[in-house]
Amino acid sequence: MTLAGARPLGRWRAAYARRSIARSWLAAGSWLVLAAFVLLAAAGPVLVGADPQRQTNATLAGFGTPGHLLGTDDLGRDMLARLVYGARPLLLVAFLATAVAALLGTAVGLLAGYLGGRWEQLLMRVVDVGLAFPSMLLIILVVAGSGPGVRSLVVGIGVALSPGLARLARALAAREASRDYVLAARLGGTRSPRIMVQEILPNIAGPMLAQVVMTLSIAAGFAAGLSYLGLGIQPPTPDWGYMVQAGQEFIYTAPRLVVLPAALTLVFVVAGNFAGDDLRDALDPRSRR
Repeated sequence: MTLAGARPLGRWRAAYARRSIARSWLAAGSWLVLAAFVLLAAAGPVLVGADPQRQTNATLAGFGTPGHLLGTDDLGRDMLARLVYGARPLLLVAFLATAVAALLGTAVGLLAGYLGGRWEQLLMRVVDVGLAFPSMLLIILVVAGSGPGVRSLVVGIGVALSPGLARLARALAAREASRDYVLAARLGGTRSPRIMVQEILPNIAGPMLAQVVMTLSIAAGFAAGLSYLGLGIQPPTPDWGYMVQAGQEFIYTAPRLVVLPAALTLVFVVAGNFAGDDLRDALDPRSRR
């Protein structure tokens, strides 16, 4: 009886161990991918000597063309240089928009969770309206109203993604507001702003940081999507989203014009999700499944 019961348990433990190892390798790979993208955006243009905007007569040259490792586009511009330089605007918009979303969402959620009562009801109703409004439509309205560009993208994406972070911050802050250390700080005469910043915020920083990393990948997806629609970074600046849109005309004759920038965007988004999931597990072991 004991052996029969031990075998399924042993198989379950072995399967769980293999799954944990696979998750560890996947998480490590995701962090390496994110680091590689940041390094590509920061130092890539220094390593690639070609000018991404320089046009040549070698239009639609294939892989391995002398002087053009990944070929050229329809205007004879070097694809490798354009892919490397295209990482900068995407990551710049993604990081800045995520920072805006994190600041807005954390501030609103922290206030709502700590103050409670009418203030919580008022702030969370505003958040609910933001969640009910389609994110892409909100971003398009902001960009259309202020014009395409980095600033419009950052503001639009940041505002659109902040409600999700606000809801999480509100739930975490409300939980911490009832803890003994917060009650002790109140009884000791500590002011509310100091309690929120010095007491509650450090205790909710872990789960918030994990969600922010996931938000980074979502922001990158929105930035690429808007560039694809012509509302993001404007040509001739290289941008992966716009490169996909411009290469559609040659999808059958030169599919790499679409596949390469689209694949890079997809890899960054997926890696950001896995990295955020790993960070959540590391900061909150109870979330592991």
